[in-house]
Amino acid sequence: MSAVTTVEPTRTTGAPARTPRPVPPRTPTSRILAVELRKMFDTRSGFWLLASIGITAVLATGAVIIFASDDQITYDNFGAAVGVPIAILLPMIAILSVTSEWSQRSGLTTFTLVPHRSRVIQAKLVAAIGMGVVSMLVAVGVGALGNLLGAAITGNDAVWDISVTHMAYIVLANVLGMLVGFMLGVLVRNSAGAIVGYFVYSFVLPTLSMLLAANASWFQDLQLWVDFNFAQGALFEGDMTGEAWAQLGTAGLIWLVVPLAVGLRLVLRSEVK
Repeated sequence: MSAVTTVEPTRTTGAPARTPRPVPPRTPTSRILAVELRKMFDTRSGFWLLASIGITAVLATGAVIIFASDDQITYDNFGAAVGVPIAILLPMIAILSVTSEWSQRSGLTTFTLVPHRSRVIQAKLVAAIGMGVVSMLVAVGVGALGNLLGAAITGNDAVWDISVTHMAYIVLANVLGMLVGFMLGVLVRNSAGAIVGYFVYSFVLPTLSMLLAANASWFQDLQLWVDFNFAQGALFEGDMTGEAWAQLGTAGLIWLVVPLAVGLRLVLRSEVK
């Protein structure tokens, strides 16, 4: 192990004496990951944003029980009701996990304690994905309880019309949406700008894409290959073919992988202020 030495004068000759001082050990990855997870809960906004996932899941489940007719008390409807708010909230969590370093000006401290920025970004990515998967499992559990409760209230048998594979596709679709939020956070590094960018990406661009497909025949077949939102629809429907995976990969390369690579390069090279 290399050592840093300090120089002290001797009493007899006045010549400097070198005292070896060991170099501090590298910060473990597990500690960085634990810190990044804790950052998600430390602030009031972060805590209530995470808590809102469970709250909205319960409210959506209750709304289905109260307002849906007896024949609509199915697990598919519960999953759809719970999935809409979660699909919006999860990318916000991913965005704030990155942009908080710049908006709250904690980046100087973070990147001073861990000079290798790539390790911090990797920990943020793992923490965001882990939080997204756990949140989806909580939502799945709430929807299942709602389905059982709704069946008990209506006196019908519980209808489980979503397969395990379909549920895995839905979880993957929401994780991809979370990765889009993470990409925007890395690329923009500003909370307000990244959030606005996400809503433009999620609502404005798909609308423009649909209008173009409806009015330009050449774009109809191309839409699934270049519109990431549209390509993700097959995941929610549970109908994934080889072509659908290829379309999802191609659109994801355009809208997720390339911008994320550009954002990571900017994060690793830009000055932190």
